[in-house]
Amino acid sequence: MKIRYMLLHAYGMGGTIRTVVNQANAMAAAGHDVEIVSVVRRRTSPQFDIDPRVKVWALVDQRKAVETDSLARKVWRRARGKIVPAGEFAASYFTERVERAVIEYVSPLSDGILVTTRPALNLIAARRATSGVIRVAQDHMNLGSYRKPVREEIARHYDRFDAVVVLTETSRREYLEALPGAPIVRIPNGIPMAGRAPSDHSAPVVIAVGRLVKQKGFDYLIKAYASIADQHPEWQLKVFGTGPSQEKLQQRIDEAGLTGRFRLMGRTEKINDEFAAASIYALSSRIEGLPMAMIEAMGHALPVVAFDCPTGPADVLTPGVDGILVPPRDPEALGAELSKLMGDIDARRRLGTAAAKTAQSYSPEVVMPMWERLFTALHNGERLDGPPWTAS
Repeated sequence: MKIRYMLLHAYGMGGTIRTVVNQANAMAAAGHDVEIVSVVRRRTSPQFDIDPRVKVWALVDQRKAVETDSLARKVWRRARGKIVPAGEFAASYFTERVERAVIEYVSPLSDGILVTTRPALNLIAARRATSGVIRVAQDHMNLGSYRKPVREEIARHYDRFDAVVVLTETSRREYLEALPGAPIVRIPNGIPMAGRAPSDHSAPVVIAVGRLVKQKGFDYLIKAYASIADQHPEWQLKVFGTGPSQEKLQQRIDEAGLTGRFRLMGRTEKINDEFAAASIYALSSRIEGLPMAMIEAMGHALPVVAFDCPTGPADVLTPGVDGILVPPRDPEALGAELSKLMGDIDARRRLGTAAAKTAQSYSPEVVMPMWERLFTALHNGERLDGPPWTAS
């Protein structure tokens, strides 16, 4: 089969990019003809390892524009396209030039499978790609996380897809409510589990991972940890990631008297080593799609304490079995449960052992055959509307 994956910026970093690259690599390894189409290109080389059998190319090369003055970029942004709604998180990328390039690429496609990976690209594919190509939309977040104009456009156009693939069962139900009878399929992200060293749960370290942005709720995590830090003076909390909120978060840390105990570690190439050297994983997000870093941590036998935010954590965890869920945006509850685990190594080991078993259901060996079954069904003309279709 010919499979085309379209990403906004395949040369960048991020969970969606990594997930799609993993899919493309797996499909190429299975013998399919695979390419990754990057809408824009702002770096010379991809940041993730891509199988040499996967063709990678870009529609709009912006490397020179990114290097020049900001005035040129402001002019580009002023000339907005007409399909991508302003509420789309990456709307600023979709100038008239960029949107036109995507339309000109998808419109003449007449064979194979086109997989688009965010609302902006999904909407263009729904409205401009023809029935000659099999159209598959991916949602790497969840319907409720999008702004109203985006949700309205999704409800108006996503029923044109041959399949809309979401990450969790909760997200599937949300989409079916908005698009009754539409072909909504749940396939989680595949996360490699082989070779992960398990934690021995003895190190006095809580770990968290994510972009330093509002969505990840690290401001709540600071409040949570401040409420318990004096009870556990030997412990520290490490956050791995970078982002625009770093300076503001560091100021909060210092004001809370947590300097040296709540640490912003930046980016690391050895996150698996850091997981193995920690004892608890904390998730404080306001919203999630499928929390990949949390599942990776579970693969290292780390117990999880997480906000029951939409969506993701509750779709993965069984409270009291492999992790703990607390009410969303409740730092006191988050801190209290962290404190209990910090003081109970037996509970950490019990929950962590179960977490490692749960994580195995997200391994590529489980997930990638689901994608291949879906693509084969669509290629063979099977309709997915009506009763819920399952790829498992």
